[in-house]
Amino acid sequence: MALPESKYILENDYIEYKKTSKIIYFFSSLSRSWTGMLGFLIIVLLLFVSIFGQWLVPYDPLYAEFSKKLLPPLTDGHLLGTDHLGRDILSRLIVGARVSVLIGVSTVLIAGIFGTIVGIIAGYFRGFIDIVLMRIVDVQLSFPFILLVLVVNAIIGTGLRNIIISLAIGGWVIFARVIRSEVLALREQEFITACIATGVSRLEILVKHIVPNLFTPMIILASLQVATYIIAEASVSFLGFGVQPPTPAWGNMLNEGKDYIFSSWWLITFPGIAIVIAALGVNLFGDWLRDTLDPELKGE
Repeated sequence: MALPESKYILENDYIEYKKTSKIIYFFSSLSRSWTGMLGFLIIVLLLFVSIFGQWLVPYDPLYAEFSKKLLPPLTDGHLLGTDHLGRDILSRLIVGARVSVLIGVSTVLIAGIFGTIVGIIAGYFRGFIDIVLMRIVDVQLSFPFILLVLVVNAIIGTGLRNIIISLAIGGWVIFARVIRSEVLALREQEFITACIATGVSRLEILVKHIVPNLFTPMIILASLQVATYIIAEASVSFLGFGVQPPTPAWGNMLNEGKDYIFSSWWLITFPGIAIVIAALGVNLFGDWLRDTLDPELKGE
């Protein structure tokens, strides 16, 4: 009885060792790329602010104090100044980070899952199904992304939930097109041909051999799309179709500050910088993932 138990313990130790070695490899590889490390640090900071922001804000982001409206930065205890209603800019930026992260991650999950399913079906089963699904994708890609999101928002209404839905409706086609091309490439690999020759069922090939090999392109594409959705949300909110006041969001902060761009530059400058830094961090980390993750898996 001791021998099987010892074997089980050794297998568990080996699995834990493999997990630990992958984590060490991840951080050692990340440390060799200053752009990847910078992007990673920005993402960590963004997540930290999003989770703990409500305890970090120096003032209530919704509290309007008209006697202190349009205060410039470093005035009367307001590090980044106040807006046209006397609300603290820094507090609203911190709370607005949660909105941007929530929208970016939620949209990627919804659009990624749906688009991946469509891409797998189109690429694996081909034929009439592939033609119909890809023509739908082509038609949607012919519309400008922001315009399509605005139209959907105009139909279903504004608000946090609806902006996530509209961005997902506009963004799933990217996942469908990329995943379909990956599935088509995998179908031609020798190990898939060997599976077919040995009589492995199509469902088993799909579940055990196709889908696991899609994780890498899915992760890379998702990491890059988060930045796209953060910028898209800011654009839609800036136009008045996204997150509505008084909810702090970087896009509607830009919208509220556009009328004061020449007299109170800080109202529009700091939200713009926050959007640029967030998008830059996600893109830098996504580029590093693209350059690193594929060689790691190919070498295993």
